[in-house]
Amino acid sequence: MRLVLSLFLGVFIGLASMQTTAQQSVDLEAVMKKMGHSFKKAVKAEDKGQMLLALDELETLVEQAKQARFNKKPEQSQQGLDKVLEQISLVRTLAQNNELAQARVALKSIDSLRKEYHELHEPPGFWQLLFGQ
Repeated sequence: MRLVLSLFLGVFIGLASMQTTAQQSVDLEAVMKKMGHSFKKAVKAEDKGQMLLALDELETLVEQAKQARFNKKPEQSQQGLDKVLEQISLVRTLAQNNELAQARVALKSIDSLRKEYHELHEPPGFWQLLFGQ
């Protein structure tokens, strides 16, 4: 009886932990694609309202990305996402003050951060593998 109870309890705990892990996992690739789309909407926004909506969406997606598990250099990845959130805050302030031209310029720094931090996760090229980094 104890064996059956222990086995049942073990299976139940295992299933519960798998469900929790599945809920916590983030499809980072899908989130990043959505982030790119939101970023483009913010850049192309014709008025303050459109830009603010796109920025809200982008901020939500960055927060989702922060929940992902980064296999390579997780601290640096989190740092990059924090920098993006800081820039979003700056852009939001500019947009709220109807300074859309300056907000678009500030959005370019988000694109620069994207390029910088994507390099952390790119696989090494042929020459890097051959001669080292």
